[in-house]
Amino acid sequence: MQFEDLKITAPLLKALQDENYTSPTSIQAKAIPLILEHRDVLGSAQTGTGKTAAFAIPILQHLHQAGAQGGKRKIRALVVTPTRELAIQIGESFNTYGKYTDIRNTVIFGGVKQRAQEVALRKGIDVLVATPGRLLDLLDQGILTLRYIDYFVLDEADRMLDMGFIHDIRKLLELLPQKRQSLFFSATMPKNIVDLSRKILQNPAKVAVNPVSSTADTIQQYLYYTNKKTKNDLLLHILQDEQMDQVLLFARTKHGADRVARTLKQKNIASAAIHGDKSQNQRQRSLKQFKEGSVRVLVATDIAARGIDIDKLRFVINYDVPNEAETYVHRIGRSGRAGEEGVAISMCEPEENDYVRDIERLIKHRIEPVKQHPYPQTDKPMTNSEKKAFEKEKRRKKQEFFEARKKRDAKNRTKAGARR
Repeated sequence: MQFEDLKITAPLLKALQDENYTSPTSIQAKAIPLILEHRDVLGSAQTGTGKTAAFAIPILQHLHQAGAQGGKRKIRALVVTPTRELAIQIGESFNTYGKYTDIRNTVIFGGVKQRAQEVALRKGIDVLVATPGRLLDLLDQGILTLRYIDYFVLDEADRMLDMGFIHDIRKLLELLPQKRQSLFFSATMPKNIVDLSRKILQNPAKVAVNPVSSTADTIQQYLYYTNKKTKNDLLLHILQDEQMDQVLLFARTKHGADRVARTLKQKNIASAAIHGDKSQNQRQRSLKQFKEGSVRVLVATDIAARGIDIDKLRFVINYDVPNEAETYVHRIGRSGRAGEEGVAISMCEPEENDYVRDIERLIKHRIEPVKQHPYPQTDKPMTNSEKKAFEKEKRRKKQEFFEARKKRDAKNRTKAGARR
């Protein structure tokens, strides 16, 4: 199938040809015709499957065919996504595919001063790409309105809920027009995501691609069993391989990501960490340096890594084995794309042994253990009672974090109202 077969208009086809895009991905082939028919869509698709184009192209076509508005442009399409990096990437996609149309878009996100974003909004735009916090701040300040929205996209819905945005999303839904076309995309579909989709979508068409339980055949998967106290030594041992010139490394926490990056820098290995506590400029600079090759190891948390797309990335390291098996599939899927070969290495301490078994059950494949290495696993995992106590404490800390964040956001919105 070619893009021409999807009834895409000439200006968009020309932009796709400029990028040497001729054949749609699976989700594009399935979703674009449905969206062009003005159907609500519930999409299950991972990052890297081409879903941004799957919604950006038909939205651009709808707006282009509707023609110019009289007077100042009104926001007719809204895309909400959890992270700054993904928002920027989506905005770039709208620019790329819409460059031969007169459709204007802008991107807004927190962590930076709002003045430049405010100026862009006041000039008038057709498409707004936003993260939830900054979007609600600007709505509260009366700087923008959603009353003219015809197309609404909620992207990476599962991560949106993981990051504690559920209250923001509910508030946002109250501000959107009832009559609209809605598109909902999530990599996973647990019950809370399905329940949320029912509040957003009307009789949706369902599109699912790349089952989350599958890993690319082009990715070689290796497992190093080790101890918590020897993990850093093992990492340095692995990185002695000079062929590993560009490595995306996953850590479970922000503090863990910073700690690993510091350790590597102390050993003269060029590295950088990206996570939610880094400023927008820091994150963009680190990503740019990684793409250009001046940073060898980019240490990321799962949430910060959403939206990162590195061409021909070969090496992914799980410094921490994820406690959700599906996350493992998402992580290693950043290598071995488009038929390229990839290598995924996981470093497993005793408390993560059960996570490995869950992953292997999900992917129906045994990850090959590397038996000959200088830092083998000798410690014993926690007992069941110790594990329960540990998980209880972790849940408590997570709850404290989200409650503190909610209070901080409420305080910021109160300040914004006072400034008005």
